[in-house]
Amino acid sequence: MSQTGSTAGVVARDADDRDAKSRDHSSRADGQTRPRSKLLRPILMIGGVALILIAVLLYWLFTGGSVSITDTYVKAARVNLSTDVSGLVDQVAVHDHQAVTKGQVLFRLDPTRFVVAVDQAKAKLAEVGQQVEAARHGYEAQLAKIKVQQTVVANDRLNYQRYASLVHGGGVTQSDYDNAKYKYEGAQANLDAMEAQAGVDLAKLSGKADIKLADTPQYKAAAAGLAAAELNYRHSIVRAPFAGVVTETEKLQPGMYLQAGTAAFGLVSTTDVWIRSQPKETSLTWVKPGDKVKIHVDTYPGKLWHGVVASISPASGSSFSILPAQNSSGNWVKVVQRIPLRVNITSGPKHLVLRNGMTAEVDIITGHKRKLSDLF
Repeated sequence: MSQTGSTAGVVARDADDRDAKSRDHSSRADGQTRPRSKLLRPILMIGGVALILIAVLLYWLFTGGSVSITDTYVKAARVNLSTDVSGLVDQVAVHDHQAVTKGQVLFRLDPTRFVVAVDQAKAKLAEVGQQVEAARHGYEAQLAKIKVQQTVVANDRLNYQRYASLVHGGGVTQSDYDNAKYKYEGAQANLDAMEAQAGVDLAKLSGKADIKLADTPQYKAAAAGLAAAELNYRHSIVRAPFAGVVTETEKLQPGMYLQAGTAAFGLVSTTDVWIRSQPKETSLTWVKPGDKVKIHVDTYPGKLWHGVVASISPASGSSFSILPAQNSSGNWVKVVQRIPLRVNITSGPKHLVLRNGMTAEVDIITGHKRKLSDLF
C-alpha cells in the first residue's frame, strides 16, 4: 500500500510540473503574439479602406461612358379610329385584339344615303354638261341670227337714207319717210337685242366660245360635288391606316349611330414601336442623338434589344403640365427635372412582341471618358 501511494505521488508531481511548464510556455507565446496583432490590425484596416477607395475610384473612372435609366417605357403609334361622316354602323369586321394589316376594312356605315348622294352628284354633272353644250349651240345660233339681222339693218338704213333725201323735194310722202325711219330703228333695236343675247350665251361659256367642257366653272363645281359625295362614301368604310392590333372593339356595335369625329375604337401599331425614356437632367450631360443604346424589357428577362438615341426633348416633361411650376414663388423648392428622349429600336429578338406601355431599362453608351482631373 505504501509503495503504491508513493508511486502515485511521484506521477502527480510530474503532471504538475508538466502543467507548469506548459503555462509558462503559453504565457511567453502570448506575450510575443499580442504586439504583432496590435500592429497588424491597423495595417489591415488602412489597407482595406485603401482597397475600397481604389475600387470605387476605378469603378468611377471606367463607368463614365454609359448612363443607365430605369424610368423607361415601350411606346407604339396608336390612334382612336373615327370618320368624318355620320351614319348608322352597318358592319364591324374585326374583333378585340385582332391583328390587322394596313388598308384592311375595320367597320362600315350604312352606305344607302352615300350611294344616293353619289348618284345625285353624277346626275348634276351630266345636267351641267348639257347646259354648257346648249349654251354653246345657242351662242352659235345667235351669231347666225345676228348676221341675218345685220343684213336687214343695212337694207333698212339705205331705204331710210333714200327717203330722207326725197322727202323734202316731194319725191316721197312724209308717211313713207316715217315708216322707213321706224323700220330702220326697229331693225337696229332687234340687232342690239340679239347681240346682247349673244353676250349672255358667251358669258355662260366664260367668254370663250371654244372652251372645253371640263374648263367651265359650272362643270368644275359639279365635278367637285361629285368628288365630295364619293369621298363621303369612301369615308363611310373605315380602313386600318397602318398595321397593328385593334382594341376595345366592343364599344362599336352594328345599328349604333356614329357621329362624325366620334372615336369608335383604338388601333395600336405593331411596326412603329420605340422606347421613351425620361432621364434626370443631371444624367444628360454627355448624352446626344446618335448614341447607341442597350435595352432591357422587364417582361423578357435576359433578352437584349439594341437601339439609338433618336431625339431629346427641347423641354422638360413638367413644362407641358397644366399647372407648371412657378419658380418665382417664395415657396419654390428646386427639384431635378426629367427630360424625355426617344430611342429607336434597331435590332432585337424578332419573336418577342413589344407592347405599348411595357416597362424597360436602357443603358446609353455615351463614350465619355472620365479623368482624375474631373474630381478637382
